[in-house]
Amino acid sequence: MTYISYYNSIISKITLAADEQGLIGLWLDEGKNSYKYLRNGAEEKDVPVLKRTKLWLDIYFSGKNPEFTPPLHISGSNFQISVWKILTRIPYGKTVSYGEIAKIIAAERGIKRMAAQAVGGAVGRNKISIIIPCHRVIGTNGSLTGYGSGIDKKLALLKLEKAI
Repeated sequence: MTYISYYNSIISKITLAADEQGLIGLWLDEGKNSYKYLRNGAEEKDVPVLKRTKLWLDIYFSGKNPEFTPPLHISGSNFQISVWKILTRIPYGKTVSYGEIAKIIAAERGIKRMAAQAVGGAVGRNKISIIIPCHRVIGTNGSLTGYGSGIDKKLALLKLEKAI
């Protein structure tokens, strides 16, 4: 069963989705993928994982780094999951480039190079934004590129974290 709930943040209404195992989606409503992954028949209900996620968001939007992560149930290809795990290691208030992540993936796989564009593709398919912090990934030259909910939302999140 899929459960959905909503959270009103300072930058956007947020849609949350969970199943029995954990959070499966967190989308800013203006984002292009907001409802793409929700199954028909989702029940609007604040199950424990969604309540825990809302507590995490309360702390985050108060300008603090939450000291816990709600249970996540991520799904994707092995490559996507490896990229998303790296995203979870980006410290609050810091940024990394797509190229830096590509170098980490290449080192982990024992290969010479990994294309930053491949990393960008995986980052763009992240279904659990903010908690899996794809907004902390920037272009090699420091540019704020690629955010499904819009660069203005990415900028707002990075400013909230005092990353820029």
